[in-house]
Amino acid sequence: MRAQRTSSPEPNRVVPLEAGASPDNPPCPACGEPLFGWLDARSGPGAPVRRCESCGLGVVGEAGGVADALAALDRLAADGELRIANRGGLSASLGGAGWVGLGPGARYLFTAEAVRRLVANRDQVVSRARWAPAAGIAAMWQTLLNSATFGHDLVVGAPARAGRPWQRRIDWLTTIVLAIPAFVLATVIEPAGAALRRGSVLSLKLELL
Repeated sequence: MRAQRTSSPEPNRVVPLEAGASPDNPPCPACGEPLFGWLDARSGPGAPVRRCESCGLGVVGEAGGVADALAALDRLAADGELRIANRGGLSASLGGAGWVGLGPGARYLFTAEAVRRLVANRDQVVSRARWAPAAGIAAMWQTLLNSATFGHDLVVGAPARAGRPWQRRIDWLTTIVLAIPAFVLATVIEPAGAALRRGSVLSLKLELL
């Protein structure tokens, strides 16, 4: 009796991102691909944080839609440019839940690609994207400090202070002790990230088609 051959999945088969769509993985407001889990509610800013594997957009809590994301983007505009804390930056990868971009009130966590796809909905293009050196180093510096404190963003950004008085005292002591070493490290790491197109803060200019 001949043994029957059983079929097996193709080893090199590429599974499209759309296959992951589900109520737990809602569509990305920027590109429509599914959002996947990044940080849970305990480690995130009080709500689960999802991210898009295609354009890099991060969303805190409910996904919302294109109009919500565009409105959040417009609030970042000043003097004809947008300045975004780059979720695709090196500090976001290193910091995780301690990334400075996850400050109080954060909802949409942008990347240059997510912005490009979002503004295409209103016939705009990103005509220029450049690293913001001073802001980028400051963001990396604060993210490094956040890795050693109970609270976050005590120097840069909107502070999220620790809940207990003794924790807050330790946080300030830790910040004072580590401020200079962390700053020196940030001045090395952040330019390296920018050279790899992963700067922590980007300045974007938009133009109509």
